[in-house]
Amino acid sequence: MRGNNQGSARMQRRALLLATAGLAAPAILPGRLAHAQGAYPGRAVRMVVPWPPGQATDLMARITGQRVSELWGQPIIPENRAGAGGMIGTDNVAKSPPDGYTILAASTGPITTAPLVQRTPYDPDKDFAPVAMIGISPYLLTVNPKFPAMTAAEFVAKVRAEPGKYTYASSGTGAAAHLITLMFLSAAKLDTVHVPFQGSGPALTAVMAGQVDFAIDTLAATGPLVRQGGLRALGISLGAGSELAPEIPPLAQAANLPGFDVGAFGGYMMPAGTPPAIVARLAEETGRALATPEVRQRLAGIGFQPQHRDTADFTAFLKAHREEFRKVILENKLQVD
Repeated sequence: MRGNNQGSARMQRRALLLATAGLAAPAILPGRLAHAQGAYPGRAVRMVVPWPPGQATDLMARITGQRVSELWGQPIIPENRAGAGGMIGTDNVAKSPPDGYTILAASTGPITTAPLVQRTPYDPDKDFAPVAMIGISPYLLTVNPKFPAMTAAEFVAKVRAEPGKYTYASSGTGAAAHLITLMFLSAAKLDTVHVPFQGSGPALTAVMAGQVDFAIDTLAATGPLVRQGGLRALGISLGAGSELAPEIPPLAQAANLPGFDVGAFGGYMMPAGTPPAIVARLAEETGRALATPEVRQRLAGIGFQPQHRDTADFTAFLKAHREEFRKVILENKLQVD
């Protein structure tokens, strides 16, 4: 009788342990067990922005990163490392461990144009793994409201008829805005005088004041001034126009420049050597983030046109993008000291 009681007690204890384990299992599997098995990301991810807070690349990266963070269930923490035209923060990522916990908010300046006009401490081809393109920044041809041309075609005709007379402002020699302006001038066969400034703000202020005749700069920088009447927009740089400013015609058509199609990209990159599975995971989540209306609307609000490209497409885009700029730099023999 006593033996039966002991056996019964052992069976009850075993049943209780099994029941307790069964209740506990669902609580730990999604989190701790997944982390123990090496799920990515298992902690916060650092996103280096090589520009000051509030700049276009900074806003683009934060808007998209916030949604990716929600999809991951882990924070993406922006870290602004500005300086040297974006090269300081970009170099920081180039020298970071390729463990998937560092993302670069990449853009045309430090990745494409800077290495073509000056010596950089990193190699954009060897030191980075392209992940995904987020979108593109359109550029507007803008003039002072008193400029004697109401359309891009009239502008081209007038400037071409008086070579060397008209001036254009840029945010600095070798900057993306300067190079895109040179692409336009070359395509339209125009002879003008460059007046460089330190930044888009002073450059566009000079055009509004009538001190300089025209400028080609980002929609983000020029759009508010056009809406306020300080500048007149004659055309946009993207070949198919832009959903962000459908009322402004593409320069390819308005200025009769077939094939003219250029802008500045924004996207994510990681240090070279980052595991392909991690690159693919971030690329996938970036695409999912850009498919949400809220993210697209917020990007449009900063003058940035969403244009997702996966890793392979983004890599091909970067090569073509670089060759476009290399050509105009060689033609104009540009070099930044």
